[in-house]
Amino acid sequence: MSLRVQKVCELIRRELSVILEKDFRIENCLVTIHEVSVTPDMRQCFVYVGVIGKPHQQDAAIEKLTKARGFIQRDLYKRVKLRCSPQLFFRLDKSVERGVPLLNIIDNLPPPLPDLPEETPPEDTPPK
Repeated sequence: MSLRVQKVCELIRRELSVILEKDFRIENCLVTIHEVSVTPDMRQCFVYVGVIGKPHQQDAAIEKLTKARGFIQRDLYKRVKLRCSPQLFFRLDKSVERGVPLLNIIDNLPPPLPDLPEETPPEDTPPK
């Protein structure tokens, strides 16, 4: 991915976060933008969204974002001036859910063994 595409992705991610925080509230769940990827021709933009809530709330949040895509795109492109405005596609990012069981396993590991003291070599005693 080129540096320009990376910068555009980061800019879109920041501005979408502001838009969702100020203008677009989803009730009973927390929505965060984890990642934004843009196709090389910059015609499509995939927004990976994390939704903290129950599974039906997650589906409802993605559906609401998809339905409001036109409003969100219009607001985004008022803030971000690009030659070509990519079309937004919202995807549910389940990486956090996949990571929680792994963190639970790590938390349940036994504590590490204490370090053993290093043995000091016997000191040479001077001859008598």
